[in-house]
Amino acid sequence: MSKRKSKESTLTLGECISQAHKILRERCCHQKLPSKPFGVESQYEHLLELLRRTAVHGESNSVLIVGPRGAGKSMLLSCVLNELQKEKEVMENILLVHLNGLLQTDDRIALKEITRQLHLENVVGDKVFGSFAENLAFLLEALKKGDRSSSRPVLFTLDEFDLFAHHKNQTLLYNLFDISQSAQAPVAVVGLTCRLDVLELLEKRVKSRFSHRQIHLLSAFDFQKYLEIFQQQLSLPEDFPDGGFAEQWNESIKSLCDDRSVEDILQKHFHSSKDFRSLQRLLVLTLSRVTVSNPAVKPADLLEASRLCTMDSKANILHGLSVLELCLIIAMKHLSDIYDGEPYNFQMVHNEFKKFLQRKSHSIHNFEKPVVMKAFEHLHQLELIKAVDGPSVKTQKEYQLVRLMLDNGQIMEALQKYPQCPTDVKQWATSAFA
Repeated sequence: MSKRKSKESTLTLGECISQAHKILRERCCHQKLPSKPFGVESQYEHLLELLRRTAVHGESNSVLIVGPRGAGKSMLLSCVLNELQKEKEVMENILLVHLNGLLQTDDRIALKEITRQLHLENVVGDKVFGSFAENLAFLLEALKKGDRSSSRPVLFTLDEFDLFAHHKNQTLLYNLFDISQSAQAPVAVVGLTCRLDVLELLEKRVKSRFSHRQIHLLSAFDFQKYLEIFQQQLSLPEDFPDGGFAEQWNESIKSLCDDRSVEDILQKHFHSSKDFRSLQRLLVLTLSRVTVSNPAVKPADLLEASRLCTMDSKANILHGLSVLELCLIIAMKHLSDIYDGEPYNFQMVHNEFKKFLQRKSHSIHNFEKPVVMKAFEHLHQLELIKAVDGPSVKTQKEYQLVRLMLDNGQIMEALQKYPQCPTDVKQWATSAFA
């Protein structure tokens, strides 16, 4: 006990915060997997049992994990593989092949990647195969054990599964599903996709060989569960080096969750996006504000992190514009209101700007037309305005039709925050007439 106390007392506040940062960032940045995925226990058990039967008993299977982005498909699969690899029998037996539809864009690249991941480059050598099926069958044959009676099970995971369905003739999918249906070699095919209609993309011959087994991950939890996840993600583990600091930290996180303003911020995030990634992005920004001078998470830190998360990048660009460029945007705002969203050209915008100068000429400098044109082109480069016609249409710059890519709310918000914005310009923006 005395040893433990002395160990605890050696950690300074700075060291404790550094250690807390390390643990919590590992958790939030997916560097450390949870022991069991949260909220998908039945799906976890189902997939674990399915892959265990392939690894231990040599039973072939195929399954699709379907869910929106950020729902935890990859995490679920990683947790299952993590659990399987703890079993000695599985570790010695199973071979893993990871393919991604974004990287393996055709079947030839996919086959090379399978060969590389199974370490069979030397076996294949310069052999020439008649067909894709022949090549794949040869690879699986090469994995058979010494007595050639039994083969090592192979687990194929296909990330972005729907992209493999766009390959010519769906040869890879056909052959993988064909092997999983027949008794050639023990193979498990796990597809991950965010498309619910993925089976409609498969050809008839491919569909007939698929087991039609699907695991759906849908964010079905309520706000109370979301609040629990928030608390769980920020809490320090029991084996933290300094027990006293961990206890204080966990108490502060508990009282933070009871705060009304914190609940409002989390409610806003929960209704905009339920996925863990957006929550973890919020937590990383919140943790970055924890320092020696500010050793606990306060509601103000969460509010600032929330503001950074939901910041409007387009409105931020407006803060760096010149007064002339801002005037042109206001002129386009008025033109959009007058012509009910119809496109306009530089000449119309310039005329609108000149009208404003004639009324309020004392506050804004009277710029030459080429200078105004240059400012207009800069807005084009910043993609705040967009040409209606494509680049193939040959029109003089002044008469090329454009549209403003900002709404009135963004413009008004930027004007409020714009440093030393002339009062006349603000009044022009809010006035109903141009």
